[in-house]
Amino acid sequence: MSLPETYYQRANALLARAWETNAPVIARLAPVIGESIARGGVVHTFGSGHSEVIAREIVGRAGGLVCISSVPDPTAGFIENLPGYGRALIARYDRQYQLLPGEVIIVISNSGKNASPIDVALYAKEKGLTVAALTCLPMSRVTPSQHPSGKRLFEIADHVLDNGGVTGDAIVEVTDSINSGPTSTFVGASILNWLMLAVIEWLRDRGHPLPVLRSQNLPGAIEHNRAVGANYKHRLSKQLA
Repeated sequence: MSLPETYYQRANALLARAWETNAPVIARLAPVIGESIARGGVVHTFGSGHSEVIAREIVGRAGGLVCISSVPDPTAGFIENLPGYGRALIARYDRQYQLLPGEVIIVISNSGKNASPIDVALYAKEKGLTVAALTCLPMSRVTPSQHPSGKRLFEIADHVLDNGGVTGDAIVEVTDSINSGPTSTFVGASILNWLMLAVIEWLRDRGHPLPVLRSQNLPGAIEHNRAVGANYKHRLSKQLA
């Protein structure tokens, strides 16, 4: 079997397991997020390094909720283990966009061991936010923390979403010493989209407004998006067009 076909089969099996594993967590977490949004709250996301790709997946997306804001890292994770850097990063974001008690932050880290995501999670908990982690539990459980607390992300979070990957992320053996075919991004993005749909469903079923964005390629979409985002525009790190 070719390497791409091996990846296709293994990755799809992993995605199916991720759904089974995370469906109960999503069922518990979606109402928490829904209630916060119904009160006018914003959902915050943070990912360091490549996890920033996942953190941005649900920000400003066509068909997604407008009230989601990501915490930017100008170093793209280059100094994510510099002591105190993550705390300074989230404190600066807090001053500009506000982290309010009762809101939810989703912190993404595949290994769950690096300092910046843990700093962000701890700071958010101090501010009274609910912390959801998206991580790889099989890897994180066997990996020592790089944070001064000695804790890993899953040990701090109120809710844990597990991408179910392997240590090192790559699932296809190319040679005896080389693996390829990472899965954390596409599985992680899928988990977040499942979660957002569950939140939208919760809001819809209870008669709450649905601040959902449309693709700006559709007629009238830009005006629609500005209207649904009007109440949030000063709290979003990525501004609407």
